[in-house]
Amino acid sequence: MPVAPPRAAPVPDFVEGWLRELGIDPPARHERDGAAAWDVVLDGLRRFDVKVTIILEPDTGVVVWVHYAPPIGDSRIRSYRKLLRWNDEIPFAKFALASDDRPILTAEVPLAILDREELGFGLARTLAICDLLLEESAGWIWVGGRIPAAGDRVSRNLSLFSRFAERLAPLAPERR
Repeated sequence: MPVAPPRAAPVPDFVEGWLRELGIDPPARHERDGAAAWDVVLDGLRRFDVKVTIILEPDTGVVVWVHYAPPIGDSRIRSYRKLLRWNDEIPFAKFALASDDRPILTAEVPLAILDREELGFGLARTLAICDLLLEESAGWIWVGGRIPAAGDRVSRNLSLFSRFAERLAPLAPERR
C-alpha cells in the first residue's frame, strides 16, 4: 500500500495567513517550546465574544481551545454530568474542566489534514457548538443565567458560518 509523503509542518506565518483569509485578524502571537498561540475573540450566531486560543504545535496540528465559561460555582457532579453528556452527544469536540474549574471546549485539527479550510471549520464548529448549547450553559456564563439581548448586534464571523454552512448542518438546533 503506497504511503503518502509527509506533509510539511505549518509555520505560524501560514496560520496567520489562513486566519486573514478566513476574515480573522490575527492578534500578537505567543510562542513557547516550539508551539505558537493566538488569543482571539470570535462570535457565534447567537453567542458573542467567545474567547478562543488557537494553538499550533507544528509536529501535531492545531487545537482550538474555547474558554467556554468562568469557573463553575454550582454542584460539580451536575456540571461533570453535563460535560460528559455533551462529550457523548457531540463527536470530535471535547469538554473538560481546566485546572481552575473553568469549562473548556476543545477541537483538534491533526497535522495530516491541517489547512486553511480545516482550521476555519474547526473554529466555525466550536462557535456553532457554543450557539447550540447556549441555553444549557447560560447559568455558567452569565450571572443569574440571563442571556444578554443581542439587540442589533450581528456576528462578526458570519463569513465562517456561510463558508461552512453545509458541514455545520448536523449542529443545527432542530437536529438535536
